[in-house]
Amino acid sequence: MAVEFGKQLQVVQTPIPGMIVLELPVHGDARGWFKENWQREKMTALGLADFGPVQNNISFNDAVGTTRGIHAEPWDKWVSVATGRIFGAWVDLREGESFGTVFTTELDPSRAIFVPRGVGNSYQTLEPDTAYTYLVNDHWSPDASYSFLNLADETAAIAWPIPLADVEISEKDKNHPRLANVTPIAPRKTLVIGSNGQLGLALRAALGDAAHIEYATRADLDLADPDLATARRWRDYGTIINAGANTAVDLAETPEGRRDAWIANAEGPARLARIAAENGITLVHISSDYVFDGTSDRPYREDDALAPLGVYGQSKAAGDVAAATAPRHYILRTSWVIGEGKNFVRTMASLAERGIDPKVVDDQTGRLTFTDDIARAIVHLLASQAPYGVYNVTGSGEPATWADIARAVFSATGHDPARITGVSTEEYFAAAAAPVAPRPQWSVLDLAKLEETGFRTRDHLACLQEYAAR
Repeated sequence: MAVEFGKQLQVVQTPIPGMIVLELPVHGDARGWFKENWQREKMTALGLADFGPVQNNISFNDAVGTTRGIHAEPWDKWVSVATGRIFGAWVDLREGESFGTVFTTELDPSRAIFVPRGVGNSYQTLEPDTAYTYLVNDHWSPDASYSFLNLADETAAIAWPIPLADVEISEKDKNHPRLANVTPIAPRKTLVIGSNGQLGLALRAALGDAAHIEYATRADLDLADPDLATARRWRDYGTIINAGANTAVDLAETPEGRRDAWIANAEGPARLARIAAENGITLVHISSDYVFDGTSDRPYREDDALAPLGVYGQSKAAGDVAAATAPRHYILRTSWVIGEGKNFVRTMASLAERGIDPKVVDDQTGRLTFTDDIARAIVHLLASQAPYGVYNVTGSGEPATWADIARAVFSATGHDPARITGVSTEEYFAAAAAPVAPRPQWSVLDLAKLEETGFRTRDHLACLQEYAAR
């Protein structure tokens, strides 16, 4: 069969999710032919995953009818033919609704196919001297998880052009299990770091206990560990959610606290970003309004220049810059975070109940962010495959001061809000003996970019009423 010349580069969809065939332009003359077998810029523009190949393999087959498969590996493949022609058969062996879906087609040098992780791959040569080539984005490892399907499985019912009884097949391939006994390839794992913190607990509730979701505390995974890059088989992970941070804002102004803040908030994200970049992982990183100086006369947008006031803000800003070096990243900027455990709302409710009339700062303005909303936003961005980048995530509605929030808590818990006395930040900390970090006076974040992805924010004061009533 002669190579087909003159095609336009185009995509052909298949019934297997994520798997696409590409028609390849092949240019020929009396000397032979030439093609761009893998062209990252052109092909990703057509929707091919930017899968980051690390190895190129060639399987040369002398005879017609050589048959191999069906093998599913935990990496992506870019399959093509250098010489000859094959009949290819692919079966989805991933967990989920598409498990068992079959697609078959012929490949010659003018066609290639992208095979996602976990899709079983097999072929039969239709011409002698066929060179079957494939790029993969991971190296073979004995520790990886593989699945196999019998070439003659009755459920898949692949219509092999040459009967399997008449072809060359390895004994191993002959004895693979039928579909009913196949172990499905699990999704790439999601790792939540800082899983016992306020946001970590909300993420546990949102993501659940599926086998591919892992939760890690600092005792499980220390981001300061020099062996972090080899602490796990990172190629098995698809998402890392960094919900951990050092949030001791005032302590960060001390020599010891400064060191701890930079290790947790800057060095840790930098190491995770490097791991994410090297392994094709999506990194979700939580940022803060403290990366700004609070002098804006409008809500801060994601592209506003960073201008942190204190050590905590500086370390968080450095963490943002580091996290953004991961090609696949979501950086979520929040403010005034409220979740389970000790927080401002719980403190005000306790003071109200005990008959204490507190002084509360009234010259800092922002919106509360409830951890279940942050978790909901993370799930939304990942599931919708929103464009990578920075997103502001807070409650919506009218901004308020801390004193306003305190009054709302008193009111929601059945106490007189007039018991709250508003004071300036300077007055509040006037008698402090320990170092005090500077705070941004304006912490309102613009939510338009997040809402454009289809996410619906909730009014922070309405959420406060629900939260305080628990």
